[in-house]
Amino acid sequence: MRKVRFGLTLLLCAALWITVTSCFNSSPDLIGKDKTRNVHMIVKMNRGEYWNTVKQGAEAAAKEFNVNLIFKAPNSESDVDEQIQMVEDSITAKADVIILAASSYMGLAQVVDKASYSKIPVISVDAEVGSARVITYIGSNSYEAGQKSAERLIQLLQGFGEIGILNFTNSSSQEDGESSSSMDIGARDADEREKGFLNYAARYPNVHVVQISYTNSEIRDAEELTQLMLIKHPALRGIATLNEIASQGAAKVIQNLGLDKIKMVAFDSSPAMMELLQDGTVQATVIQNPFSNGYLAVKHAAEVMEGIDVPERVDTGTKLIDLDNMLWPENQKLLFPFVR
Repeated sequence: MRKVRFGLTLLLCAALWITVTSCFNSSPDLIGKDKTRNVHMIVKMNRGEYWNTVKQGAEAAAKEFNVNLIFKAPNSESDVDEQIQMVEDSITAKADVIILAASSYMGLAQVVDKASYSKIPVISVDAEVGSARVITYIGSNSYEAGQKSAERLIQLLQGFGEIGILNFTNSSSQEDGESSSSMDIGARDADEREKGFLNYAARYPNVHVVQISYTNSEIRDAEELTQLMLIKHPALRGIATLNEIASQGAAKVIQNLGLDKIKMVAFDSSPAMMELLQDGTVQATVIQNPFSNGYLAVKHAAEVMEGIDVPERVDTGTKLIDLDNMLWPENQKLLFPFVR
């Protein structure tokens, strides 16, 4: 097992090197590099493999396009007020462009409008925001990602059984981690992933989603919610987790308790998740393109400042990865995405 993991690590490192060098060799001649541009990138959280990879992609593009990148994020995805204040600070600092991964779809809408009124273009990355003044959205199709998760988990369960979902949200009003109401005040990507999963699962009369819990994006909180879910539903056969932190917390509980009977489909592609796929704790994970999200956001920011038209939406895609396909060359590029 150690040899397999070491070989995987070497392959991932090689893929990452290709990622970086490919980005630096892809610079379009249309973007002038004779002036410095001040771009502020504000994401949901200042930790986690996913956001670190977004930052790496943004930094690669910043170096390539002569961008002075200011990277900011609160300690928690649930701290919407701090994220709003960060956008306010960027407006005061007269950033040339603001790149925003909004923790709340509607909560950040007003301040995004304010940035636009201040003649500061706003680019949305990873999670959309409820403002018509956003220049472009760069990220995955969250509804489609939720459907991919449901499809694989239902296959693993052979079309029947009880399922629990561990999602992420930003509502401080949920005392017990459970809710059946709309998450309009939360992150758009969380809402869409859940809708995609539920709509797909509704096709199967013998599949029952018995509980949906919402973590505050703390691993310990995700662990506790998973434990409570298992106690409340002893017949549970499957768990779907819809972001990196939820995935790590739920997988840790399944691993520690030795619950081989529980099938799990996770989200995102941290090194820890690759290990969990190898040891069989997790059967599959839906991965995004965080490096490309960060890179393309900064690239398009530079283009906007040059007066170059950018697309209204850039779908950076998702893919379902399992033990059978994780080492395929094309999937290595997705695990460590690069920009051509």
